[in-house]
Amino acid sequence: MLSSLDRQQALRRFAELHLHGRELTIVPASSDAGFRSYWRVRVSGEPSRVLMDAPPDKVECGPFLRIGALLAEHGLPVPEVLASDLEQGFVLLSDLGERTCLETIQAGAAPGPHVEAAIALLVRLQQVPAPDWLPPYDRGPLEAELDLFVDWYLGRHRGIVLSDADRATWLDARARLVDAALAQPQVLVHRDYMLRNLMPPVGASALPGLLDFQDAGRGPIAYDPICLVKDAFASWQADDVEAWLRSYHAQATTAGVPVPAWAQFRRDADWIGMQRHLKVIGIFARIGHRDGKPRYLTDVPRFFGYLFEVLPAYPEFAALADLLKRVAPTDAD
Repeated sequence: MLSSLDRQQALRRFAELHLHGRELTIVPASSDAGFRSYWRVRVSGEPSRVLMDAPPDKVECGPFLRIGALLAEHGLPVPEVLASDLEQGFVLLSDLGERTCLETIQAGAAPGPHVEAAIALLVRLQQVPAPDWLPPYDRGPLEAELDLFVDWYLGRHRGIVLSDADRATWLDARARLVDAALAQPQVLVHRDYMLRNLMPPVGASALPGLLDFQDAGRGPIAYDPICLVKDAFASWQADDVEAWLRSYHAQATTAGVPVPAWAQFRRDADWIGMQRHLKVIGIFARIGHRDGKPRYLTDVPRFFGYLFEVLPAYPEFAALADLLKRVAPTDAD
């Protein structure tokens, strides 16, 4: 594995090679919750580009390239791949902008237009046929993600070992959530469809730019809509959430996306939302302890809040609600 300095030098050589030796500057653009990092490359008088650094001993570039090509083939606004070196884990991309939709809202813009644009893009995304090579987001990954909550949040972060009764409660809820997810219509899912991974539309496009799609798969139709309206880093009013879900449902129905009737879809969204919220709590605990990024733990209470918003509506999860109340973070945590 290259040292940090060696990797920075290799990244610069890659950029210089594909920009033909022109004088350039490379500055941080962003980093994700995993091992990828992104750098903005500027050349005087030219549009900026973005370098993706994906250490090959940690992550693969292949899925990003394959899925990006699939989405581009269907006319979705994804970054153009200008050059790549899979052996080193470097990709040179077109730059869709310096501020994400989430950052634009945090700077004072109203969320509504950005969320509505994201809904329009999501309906387009769900119309893309999921090819056979796309990994299924099925029982195995759904269960493994839920277990992150027990292993990393309860075990590693809180030092809690479940009693036999609590483990039975957990396994019952886990089975209900996964079975419900598998019963939903299965479509192409982004799996992290939120405003931090969308860029405001530019030029004549009415659709946001789409990022961070390398983990896409075939999975439950309600997964991406609930990711959008129950964001990992921002919370919206309940009335707005409901209106946006209805807007998505109406547009998806009109477009022929295999969305079920409203009542069933609303339940599906709540249930797959519970799966995601529990998963993200576990992931943020893992990122905090394993990867040394404790700032993600500050957003854990948001996801407990999401859970407690919906659990009272479903008596079959009463025991889970009681368990979560006992392990939820407090002001002292």
